[in-house]
Amino acid sequence: MRKEKVNGINIVFTIIKLICIILLICLIAVLALQRFSNNEIAIGGFRIFNVATESMVPKYLVGDVLIVKETENNELKVGDDVTYLGKEGSFNRRVVTHQIVQIDETENGKVFHTKGIANEVEDPTITGDQIYGRVIYKCLIFSQLTKLMNNMTVFYIVVFVPFAILVSLQLKDAILGKSDEEEDDDESDENEEK
Repeated sequence: MRKEKVNGINIVFTIIKLICIILLICLIAVLALQRFSNNEIAIGGFRIFNVATESMVPKYLVGDVLIVKETENNELKVGDDVTYLGKEGSFNRRVVTHQIVQIDETENGKVFHTKGIANEVEDPTITGDQIYGRVIYKCLIFSQLTKLMNNMTVFYIVVFVPFAILVSLQLKDAILGKSDEEEDDDESDENEEK
């Protein structure tokens, strides 16, 4: 009976450990991709961006994580939300996510007019080579994690608590593993004596 109870507890701890490991790996991968690649890396044509201003409120809030898919210029239409690299004025070298409000055909290709939903003024016009892609998804889980990570208390809880759980589970495995081995050795010694 005792062994069945220990096996049940081991299964629960193993599941908790796997969930913590998966969450930590996902969190680290997303943060690393955002922070260190400067969003120059697209994985399978997808990029991850973080909303930094209130220009797209109420659709996107500060801290929201957006999944952007590389899209051909001829597939973009008015009303699409696009993420692009600004090249003029206060937008120079800034990554911006705004909505397409107008598309003009020119001799050199399409020119896109974009504007933040909450903004009164249009952005400087952009060309297709500035566009990273169209926003296809707002990732609620990562958005909430990003917002939590901006709070230092929560950051420590989110990072250190799972780490502490993993360490304690590893210690539990090491300690219980040894005591199980010792019990097995004691049982085999008793069987040999009989």
